[in-house]
Amino acid sequence: MEIRILGAHNVESANTRLTSLLVDGVLALDAGALTSSLTFAEQEKISSILLTHCHYDHIRDVPAIALNISYVRKYIKVYAQASTLDALLKHILNNIIYPNFTERPSESPSLKFHPLEPYKVAEVDGYKVLPLPVKHAVPAVGYQITSKEGKSFFHSGDSGPGLSSCWEHISPQLLIIDLTMPNGLEEHAIPAGHLTPRLLGEELAQFKKVKGYLPPVVVIHLATLFEDQIREETAQLAKELGTKITLGHEGMRLKV
Repeated sequence: MEIRILGAHNVESANTRLTSLLVDGVLALDAGALTSSLTFAEQEKISSILLTHCHYDHIRDVPAIALNISYVRKYIKVYAQASTLDALLKHILNNIIYPNFTERPSESPSLKFHPLEPYKVAEVDGYKVLPLPVKHAVPAVGYQITSKEGKSFFHSGDSGPGLSSCWEHISPQLLIIDLTMPNGLEEHAIPAGHLTPRLLGEELAQFKKVKGYLPPVVVIHLATLFEDQIREETAQLAKELGTKITLGHEGMRLKV
């Protein structure tokens, strides 16, 4: 599997994009940067989108890509918890903010919604997808994605402390984890449902205890203003754990 990081931050600028990953050019995880990062030809190749939760920075480009592909008479499947799909319909695809692309164009709607249940594996475009609940400000899941060849990675989506509840259910070769704030902002990170390097260290220590190994880690959803501080604290954490922890960036390509 090739994983392309389209957006690695929690804010957008000329140099940063909102959270979004693309697997093998066909399966998207979250939609913060699908249209702003991809050509029309690349957008047309996407078959499915997995949404971790309903916050705007993770769903923003769902209506935009739906409009784009409506001109080529194609549809994209959108997978998420029912509450996430409901929020998308109620607040965005409500025929006020944007058309309801699950019904339009009438002859061939651009989006098909598929609700997922936590802990239940789903087959999506030849991948095995396992959604696992994570702690955040709204209902949210992380996903383990497994290829036909048995290669897998876990993407936490936005998650605060308690991520270790997922570890017994997965055995990935790569972790892509939310790390939004530096240690000095921990009191803000916890109620918002995010991690700091220190909190991430606790979750990774539990992973090693439960699984007996620790795969490479890539952190995303970075707060741009604090990125240098996060980098320093993460480098120290990697030394303490004896593992590789890398800050994700736009355009990064990972192979599993």
